[in-house]
Amino acid sequence: MEREQPWQAAAGSDREGAAGAAGAGPEDVPQGPLQGVRVVELAGIGPAPMAGMLLAELGADVVRIARPSAQVLHDLLARGKRELIVDLKRPQGVETVLGLAARADVLLEGYRPGVTERLGLGPDRVLERNPALVYGRMTGWGQHGPRATSAGHDINYLSITGALAAIGRAGGPPQVPLNLLGDFGGGSLYLVTGVLAALHHARATGEGQVVDAAIVDGVTHLSSMIWSERHHNGWRDERGSNLLDTGAPFYDVYETADGGWYAVGALEPQFYRQFVELLGAPEWAGRQHDRAGWDDMREAFAARFATRTRAAWDDVFSSTDACATPVLDWAEAEQDAHLRARDAHARTDGHTVPAPAPRFSRTPGRLAQPDPGDRDVLDDWGVGGAGEPDRVSVTGAR
Repeated sequence: MEREQPWQAAAGSDREGAAGAAGAGPEDVPQGPLQGVRVVELAGIGPAPMAGMLLAELGADVVRIARPSAQVLHDLLARGKRELIVDLKRPQGVETVLGLAARADVLLEGYRPGVTERLGLGPDRVLERNPALVYGRMTGWGQHGPRATSAGHDINYLSITGALAAIGRAGGPPQVPLNLLGDFGGGSLYLVTGVLAALHHARATGEGQVVDAAIVDGVTHLSSMIWSERHHNGWRDERGSNLLDTGAPFYDVYETADGGWYAVGALEPQFYRQFVELLGAPEWAGRQHDRAGWDDMREAFAARFATRTRAAWDDVFSSTDACATPVLDWAEAEQDAHLRARDAHARTDGHTVPAPAPRFSRTPGRLAQPDPGDRDVLDDWGVGGAGEPDRVSVTGAR
């Protein structure tokens, strides 16, 4: 029987080991370190919903304001939130959201600059109702600047920061990464960091403020180490010519005999020596930083990896300090022994989902889904207007 994590009980996990969760009462369900924090999220796509999900998993009561015409799709980023469908084109709908914001600690929005102002939900009006509110704004370009009101997506934001130009192999074009880097790394995580810092300030002083989180700012800041390397350690702007961008043969991926791939990150001398010994290429042990020989080194490493299957190389490198690991796809990652030991995934509604991170020793995060219909959001928050036609429905978003 697998070890049950506290958040697994909260999720009603269908993994073995969570069977006892069904009898748990509300007082037994972990609430997370943000228990008692109220968040209004104006529904959108991408980084702002991800930020709301992170806050919900940390225990915040997140109410997502959705439009009546919004297409209903399964959205993992809605998990842990309650949903209120409101027509923001009608004055009653705007007033309903203002009423919620007056009782909230945080408001999140991810629209283009000026949209919430036109809706009557801009920061000036909302902070007038609730001076202690943290007003989190998530955009790609930021609230000002020549591109501020232009459309864009992750790849566009990466392209002007220098990050996209740095990703790829020497002599080839820039390579498009998943939107983990811009939307969620430079966007969601920076929005959450800013919101929590501003919330701490508001709790101490009673002063709310606007948090302007822009993906271009976040990605630029994520690049701090590279900028330092450029100034002090000779980082080259040419793709594939540096230690961490596939320039070094000992920090790259190699194809195995069965078409699998192996990742090598043997940077430190002691790890590199162990790697070349286990690979069967000890002749390269003393030439790690001989750049003139890197092309030949890469060919030698590739030839060695091509002699065995990925599973066979697992037998060689597993439980060593060679910093060589198999490249797993999503389905394989779900079954990986280490990730399973870490409970990195959970099962909810018959689907595998990533588990909350990080882990807390006293106030664990949660995967709990609000029970649809068991509590009315407006009544729960003390906001009048339960009979207004603008409020179409209240659900537990999944």
